[in-house]
Amino acid sequence: MANNGFKYFYTKRAKETITSVYIFIQQKFGDHVADKFIKKTEKTIKLISEQPYMFKESSFEVNVRIGLITKQTSIFYRVNNNSIHILFFWNNLQEPLVFK
Repeated sequence: MANNGFKYFYTKRAKETITSVYIFIQQKFGDHVADKFIKKTEKTIKLISEQPYMFKESSFEVNVRIGLITKQTSIFYRVNNNSIHILFFWNNLQEPLVFK
């Protein structure tokens, strides 16, 4: 949760996907790069909590926004009344995300 701005919560899927992205980075590039990714993610989430509408809306669901953490990783989150629900993280190198 955040101290200033909106409170934020991780869904189960968000916890699972950030862990898998971290492990992928760690195995491919090492601990240092993986730890830098986590720090950048935390900084991005803090910015989102302070400015929840800073990233573009998704085209597939109302109130879901897509933020860029790095060129390779995006964060998907939903803005509710005064909280943010982090839905999942996406490795942009994967197959394109398709919703039906």
